[in-house]
Amino acid sequence: MKKLLLFAVVIAAMLAAACSNSKYKYETVKGDPLNTKIYTLDNGLKVYMSVNKETPRIQTYIAVNVGGKNDPAETTGLAHYFEHLMFKGTQQFGTSDFAAEKPMLDEIENLFEVYRKTTDEAERAAIYHRIDSISYEASKIAIPNEYDKLMSAIGANGTNAFTSQDMTVYVEDIPSNEIDNWARIQADRFKNPVIRGFHTELETIYEEKNMSLTQDSRKVWEAMDAALFPHHPYGTQTVLGTQEHLKNPSITNVKNYHKTYYVPNNMAVCVSGDFDPDEMVATIEKYFGDMQPNPNLPKLHFEPEQPITAPVVKEVYGLEAANVMLGWRLPGATDPSTDVANIVGSVLYNGQAGLIDLDLNQQQKVLSAYGYASSQPDYGTFLVAGRPKAGQSLDEVRDMLLSEVAKLRNGDFDESLIEATINNYKMQMMRSFEENESRAMLYVYSFINGADWADEVQQLDRMSKITKQDVVDWANKYLGPESYAIVYKREGKDPNEQKIAAPKITPIVTNRDSQSEFLTEIQNSKVEPIEPVFVDYKKDMSQFEAQK
Repeated sequence: MKKLLLFAVVIAAMLAAACSNSKYKYETVKGDPLNTKIYTLDNGLKVYMSVNKETPRIQTYIAVNVGGKNDPAETTGLAHYFEHLMFKGTQQFGTSDFAAEKPMLDEIENLFEVYRKTTDEAERAAIYHRIDSISYEASKIAIPNEYDKLMSAIGANGTNAFTSQDMTVYVEDIPSNEIDNWARIQADRFKNPVIRGFHTELETIYEEKNMSLTQDSRKVWEAMDAALFPHHPYGTQTVLGTQEHLKNPSITNVKNYHKTYYVPNNMAVCVSGDFDPDEMVATIEKYFGDMQPNPNLPKLHFEPEQPITAPVVKEVYGLEAANVMLGWRLPGATDPSTDVANIVGSVLYNGQAGLIDLDLNQQQKVLSAYGYASSQPDYGTFLVAGRPKAGQSLDEVRDMLLSEVAKLRNGDFDESLIEATINNYKMQMMRSFEENESRAMLYVYSFINGADWADEVQQLDRMSKITKQDVVDWANKYLGPESYAIVYKREGKDPNEQKIAAPKITPIVTNRDSQSEFLTEIQNSKVEPIEPVFVDYKKDMSQFEAQK
């Protein structure tokens, strides 16, 4: 998933501070309007938090610093697949008798290792039939969807997760009086996930992969990444993985992946909402504090990309309307040039008064066009794209887009656009700070990018100092007239579209009426009721007399 812009604050300087009245040490940043507190537990787990008592709820994101780019080249799609498996339960929930279930799960794991190394199709079919038979017997013990029932029991909303090239993030919005139950459940599944329902979940992954093969926008993105990053996993592999790898999965590899990356020194808990910080961090330490770090956490090594000296051309086909996208490679998210990139993106296109808005969209020279800068930890991308009018060629759209980018290099734009961009960012920042989701997501991006929170806080202050000459210099350095990749998305049948045929599987037992003891404990747990808060007009509101 591409990074959204981080909107930060006006004036700030880093101030590492220790809380004087708490045993938990944390860092803060002077001038931070979110009053962010950043804790680091002894095992390396990061905890980002900000208090917002607007409503008695808390937005939580548990971010793991691993994504599609970290998949082994021989087993791509693993990060995304494991995200799905994290909802299958543990030894405590998702099963009615783990002791009876475990031997069958072990046998399924062993059979998959044989299956993936077998090439004879008849033998593979026989092995998969055996896997299917044992999986059916194991499903009689398993309790599907019990994680969802646990979240429902504590009043959670928005249960979800997502995997991008750089991260895997687990999402819950919980009531403010359910912190203990939430932390207990999350810690259990992060520490002790059980790989059950493997082959049925694989069918879901097959379907998601097959759907992606007909999504023209995804094909354009993947082609652009491949063109810009031929030596980096951003371009050499995809989050969903290859068909061949999905057809030859390994539970053993999945378990090793969890052991390697799902460790506290590679994770962050990011929360915003109505809570007491000391109580929140104490609860997180209570349940997550015994997680063991990985002192040998792998670092992604890749060959630096060479400069692009001539346009790299790609073509994709699909049934959707034709369009064209151009992209330039940029440095990673923490590079100082990213501030200028964000400004340039808005100068070029902001939906109202950017160069593309005024010159192309409002004058109806194309059906539609846009552009923006996108940043990720290892590299960024500057993109422009457009759709042709009836009778217009993609090359004509390309030339008009290139002409608008050339105006950036030549300084052919009003400097007031920069000031307007800053003001627009301030407005968006203020709006984003009103929502717990936006506040907590800022922490996720800061953690994944490896950014110092003080730098995030200072971003707008830095951007306000950017001049027109800075923009021109940046555009000449990064948006060269020949240093781009271009993807033509043409209408027509995709000759490379080959969907995966899912193996025949026996429908599993649903056990709708079964329930683990763990779920019963959570349902019967006693929590403090949320009391209504009434406005005190003398304390909570300013009073004054209007002048006559």
